[in-house]
Amino acid sequence: MTESAVTGRIAELAAGYDRSGAFPAEPLRIAHEAGLLTATIGKQYGGRGAGVEETARILHSLGQGDPSVALIAAMTLNTHARQAAEPHWPEELYARVLKESFARPVLINHARVEPELGSPARGGLPATRARRTADGWSVSGTKRFVTGADGLDWFLVWATTDEAEPRVGTFLVPGGSPGIEITGRWDQLGLRASGSHDVTFRDVEIPYEYVIGIGPHGPAAEQDNRAGAALHLPLAALYLGVARAAQAFFHTFAHARVPANLGHPVARTERFRRTAGEIEVLLAAAEQLVFDGAARVDARDPKYTPEQALGARVLADRHGVRAVELAVRLLGNPGLSRGNPLERHFRDIQCSPVHAPQEDISLLAIGTKALNP
Repeated sequence: MTESAVTGRIAELAAGYDRSGAFPAEPLRIAHEAGLLTATIGKQYGGRGAGVEETARILHSLGQGDPSVALIAAMTLNTHARQAAEPHWPEELYARVLKESFARPVLINHARVEPELGSPARGGLPATRARRTADGWSVSGTKRFVTGADGLDWFLVWATTDEAEPRVGTFLVPGGSPGIEITGRWDQLGLRASGSHDVTFRDVEIPYEYVIGIGPHGPAAEQDNRAGAALHLPLAALYLGVARAAQAFFHTFAHARVPANLGHPVARTERFRRTAGEIEVLLAAAEQLVFDGAARVDARDPKYTPEQALGARVLADRHGVRAVELAVRLLGNPGLSRGNPLERHFRDIQCSPVHAPQEDISLLAIGTKALNP
């Protein structure tokens, strides 16, 4: 199945999953069979080793079909990409994960955000505790917004140890382990099928070696705390995919709508052509920033800075939201009808600025660099 066919098939299922909020198992199976969930597995592990640009294009395509599916996929793709760049999982465990991943959809995601702490990108220690036991660790705590929670094979739980000198680390918790409970159901405006539920871990037992990146809390821990920011260009591409899907419906409507007083499609009016032009400029410019930036990251261009990547993410989010808003505004009531996909795209695109690093954090980093070059 071609990538466009995958996008089309997933798009056909998207409205149903949006209405039900059910875990999108079938679209993820389709993505897996197309090799999209394993694309970033490193070549040293038998994968194709997709870089940042290819990942961005995969998520752009999946985002056009269903951004909930794309976001769940993004978390798994990011995990494999980080392992390919700098191996840090226990070797035997990752080999087992790989064997299963090539055979079926294996989903992995971090569990980091907490009710009291909020986003880890803003600093602080996790309240989730990992207690030493005779055989390993016992993990307890509650995490929020764990995307794909219902279908995860692995939860990567950020926690603090209960040692005399506490350390922080990521504890590898198999999905389905006794003591894991969905304690808060995801009920948001957009990405309703992403299943980003609250998850509580109650004395979940894992082996001693099922931990990565453990160490004292400090500058190094804070750096790891913000490591997820490396996903911002592919995430920006994901939501530009949503905007492109909205644009496609806008074009379809413009050609199909023939008011009796006009006698021809509204696509021929200056009003629609002008808005179509503005939407295309917004999206084309954003895609150029994102994909060119991703290519420069892959090429290890020393002149391409983290601040430039953050800026691309900020502008892409703004452009995507604005483009969909323009389409909805021009269509009026039809644009807000639950019977049209544009209404769903409008809701989904509102989620783009939510992901860490959020715009204020990104602008702070960019401004600090600009003032202190």
